[in-house]
Formats: sequence, structure tokens, C-alpha cells
Amino acid sequence: MTDSRDKWSKKMDFLLSVIGFAVDLGNVWRFPYICYQNGGGAFLIPYILMAIFGGVPLFYMELALGQFHRTGAISIWKHICPIFKGTGFAICIIALYVSFYYNTIIAWALFYFYSSFTSDLPWTNCNNPWNTENCTNYFVKGNVNWTNYSRSPAEEFYTRNVLEIQNSSGLRNIGGIRWQLTLCLFLIFTIVYFSLWKGVKTSGKVVWVTATLPYVVLLILLIRGATLPGAWRGVVFYLKPKWEKLLETSVWVDAAAQIFFSLGPGFGVLLALSSYNPFTNNCYRDAIVTSLVNCLTSFVSGFVIFTVLGYMAQKRGVNVEDVARDKGPSLLFITYPEAIANMMGSTFFAIIFFMMMITLGLDSTFGGLEAIITAVMDEYPDYLTHRRELLWHFTFCTFAHFMCLLSWQGGAYVVKLLEEFGVGCSIIAVGFLEAIAVSWFYGIRRFSNDIKAMLGYTPGLFWKVCWVAISPAFLAVSFVYTPADIFTFLSRIIRFSVHGY
Repeated sequence: MTDSRDKWSKKMDFLLSVIGFAVDLGNVWRFPYICYQNGGGAFLIPYILMAIFGGVPLFYMELALGQFHRTGAISIWKHICPIFKGTGFAICIIALYVSFYYNTIIAWALFYFYSSFTSDLPWTNCNNPWNTENCTNYFVKGNVNWTNYSRSPAEEFYTRNVLEIQNSSGLRNIGGIRWQLTLCLFLIFTIVYFSLWKGVKTSGKVVWVTATLPYVVLLILLIRGATLPGAWRGVVFYLKPKWEKLLETSVWVDAAAQIFFSLGPGFGVLLALSSYNPFTNNCYRDAIVTSLVNCLTSFVSGFVIFTVLGYMAQKRGVNVEDVARDKGPSLLFITYPEAIANMMGSTFFAIIFFMMMITLGLDSTFGGLEAIITAVMDEYPDYLTHRRELLWHFTFCTFAHFMCLLSWQGGAYVVKLLEEFGVGCSIIAVGFLEAIAVSWFYGIRRFSNDIKAMLGYTPGLFWKVCWVAISPAFLAVSFVYTPADIFTFLSRIIRFSVHGY
């Protein structure tokens, strides 16, 4: 530890950075879908239990590690257990390619944001050059013949105009470059570049906007959604408990995976951000506060999404489950924009919705790339201590080079590949190795003494039991069931590589 290490200008800079990293697009699109799929209100029971016994202890552990050792995800292992040093490099690699596809999704949101500055949103009708004969607008008056081949204007805008995915047959042929998306990627990464240029001194100021704006927008969208006709149908569908679901193993595994990915231990970000804290900072309180904010945001986001899905179901004259089939990017770029387009003041709501998506994604990108920069600089201090700008410039050029691949017409296939196969098992495995390295090899007594040196008191028995047994078991079970059948997993990779689906 040296006096020359950067420090947060204010405590709130750190808290907002952690909240901004943890509260990301997954809170908006993944939690509501996982919740209704796994029993609605009943899912909250395994979710809360997994948060208490698994997610929050790991979150607390990583904040404490970073703050005590004051170093990044690679060099920290010389203090904990040198044989696990490869885990630090794995963390950086995962953080890098997660940033690849996250920036691509933000670029799509920027494209929508720009397209929203018009009185008639471009995904409201079938009269555009990119539309096909299968385009069907079921919001028009009169009887509409909806078939399995029918596509909504919002779906065709997303697939045929934003992505132009019709010109790509899969990973074997990703088509040509989408210059509009390339420009969007460049603009997004320019923001990231200057936000991280001086480290936490600059990013700590930017997050005052990017971490707070989403909550303002969520409140506006929640109020608007609650006043829509049919909103109550969506809320009932979201929260109606299906108690029999609690007997299914997959529900508990999904709860464990969701809380782990939501809070974000294992990505090296919490290590990096907390390493810039004062030594005596109360990381225990920080862990509790930020975890609560994260979980509550996920829960409230469900109301924002499902009030609108209930409205969509009433407008279409179908059940909510028929509208709520979409998840992931499709929910954010097809279903929700389609609902917005049929509200009064659609332009305003579209603009703030996609602005929220951009800021949510930016915060996660800030955290991921800061984790990489911090880890590399701390690993090679003799060469890089006074050359942060040079390292960041090199990272920017490397990042921009690979990002171009994701702006091609088949870039969505690459995003799907990284999201589906590149994060799940790998980040859970890394988190498991980190948990056992600290609690078993470094030693729970030694780790507890480290916390006492910072906070003035040792962690309680609950935390020690979680770190030694419950949290590693939580990750081990999640790894075994994600995916449950390794042969199915491998066959999906082969199929995706060959056919692109």
C-alpha cells in the first residue's frame, strides 16, 4: 500500500459507482422474466434466501478484500494464495468480453435514442423501406389476421433496420458492417474513454449522473405504467404466487444465479472499486446498503415492465403470458418500445427509456474496464504506475478493434454467443475459486482479523459460516446446474457455431 494510490474524492462517489455497476440492464430485463417464470411472488422466497446466505456475503467479502489489500484482481492473489493467481487473469478476460457485448447493446440503445426524436416513432407502422409483407400492425382498427409468420413493426425495426440481421446467415456469415452502429459504438466508447481517463477521479463524478438518472426514469415509467388500462393484469401476473414451483430445483438454482449475476462478485469490479477506499471505511455497511438498493431496484423494475405488459395484453386482447414471452434484448428493443409507441407522449417516453438504458449500460462498462485497468496497473507497477493514460489508450485501441466485429450485420449472433456461453459457467467458477481461496486457504480467522483491523470488530458467526460453507456450496450447486447437462451445453455451442441459433 502506498500513499500515492488514488482515492475517492467523496464517499458517495464510491457508493454510486458500486450501485451503478450492480444495477444494470439485467435488473430491468432479466429479473422480471425470471420472477414470473419461476412462480411469481413465490420466487421472492428463494431469491431473498439466496441473497442473504449467498450473494450478500460474497459481496461483502470482495469489498473487504479490495479495501484491505488495496490492489486489483491479479496481484491480490500474492497476498491470499499465489497458486490461484490464474483466477485473477480469468477475471480480467471475462470482464473484457462482457464489456464487448455490453457496449454493443448500449450502441443499439443509442440508435433507438436517436431514432426517437420524431413525432411518429419509426417502429409504429409497416410503411417503411425495411418492412416486409409479413409486417402486421395489430393496433390498427379493424380485424387483423395474425399468423405464425406475422411480425410486428417493432420487431422488424429491430431485426431488419437496426441489426439488418436478414443479411447474415449466422456466425459463418456475419454479413457486412453496419456503419450506423459502428458510429454509435464509437460515440459510446468515447464517453467511456474520457470518463475513465483519470481513473476514479473522473468516473466518480460521471456516476452522479449515470447512476441516479435511471431511478428518476424508473419512477416516471412506473407512474405512467400504473395509470395505463390493464396495468393491474400485468402486476397480478408478475406477483401471483405459484407455491408448487418452490419444489422445483431449477427455481432455487435460478434464484442463486440471478442474485449472483445481479450483485456482481467475481467480476473483479468490487475489488477494484473498494481498493481506492480509505483503510478504515465501513465496507460492511456499504455491502448491506448497496445490496439492498440492488435487490429493491430489481423488484421495482418488475412493476415497470409488467404494468406495460398488462397494457399490451389488454390492447391485443390476449393473455399476459402471450405478451411476456420475450426476454433479454427482445424485451427492451421490441416489446417495451412497441408499448411506448402506443402511449400518449410516446416520443418523450421513448427518449427517457433509451436514455435510461444507455446510462445503465455505461455504469457497468465503467466498472468492468476500471477493474481491468486497476488489475494490470497493480500487477506491473514498475512499468505502469505513472503511465495510466498510455495503458488506457492501448486498451481503448484494442477494445475498439474487436468491437467492430459486433457492429456487423451478424453482430447480434456474436452478442448472443458471448451472453449465452461466455459468462454463466465461467463467472460462477471464478466466484467459487475466489470463495474457497479466501475462506479455506487464506483462512477465515486471518480474513476476520483483517476486517477487525479495518472496522474495529470481527465479523459475526453468520458471516463466517456463510464464507466457509454456505456461499461456496451456493456457487457449486449453481455451477452444476448451469447447465445441468454438459452434453446439452456442448451441443448448443456446436449448433450455434454452425447455424447461428
